[in-house]
Amino acid sequence: MAKAANASRYYGTGRRKKSIARVYLAPGTGKITINKRDIDDYFGLETLKVIVRQPLAATDTTDKFDILVNVKGGGYTGQAGAIRHGISRALLQADADYRPTLKKEGFLTRDPRMKERKKYGLKAARRAPQFSKR
Repeated sequence: MAKAANASRYYGTGRRKKSIARVYLAPGTGKITINKRDIDDYFGLETLKVIVRQPLAATDTTDKFDILVNVKGGGYTGQAGAIRHGISRALLQADADYRPTLKKEGFLTRDPRMKERKKYGLKAARRAPQFSKR
């Protein structure tokens, strides 16, 4: 019985900056749970909620799947981006016909931008110590 319930669950891993999101899609009513909290409790900003729901809106699956997310690392914006990436990948497992739509919107592309490392002799990655002639 547990095997039959698990067969209709789709998985996708999303990453952005230092954030890693493990996303599970199950047929349902459109409830989004992030780290055992509702999306409205987890994200304060409306823009972050919109980012998370973008792949669902693009594929018209907003109320077809319940989404369970475990996300760690980074800040809220990075986590929202990672969740979006994970949802997109999970939707591909659910139905491969969504690929052109998600690809066109750019939701399947892993954002490669990372924090630049600090260099010796500098105060940050590029910030040099203040210069004075005297």
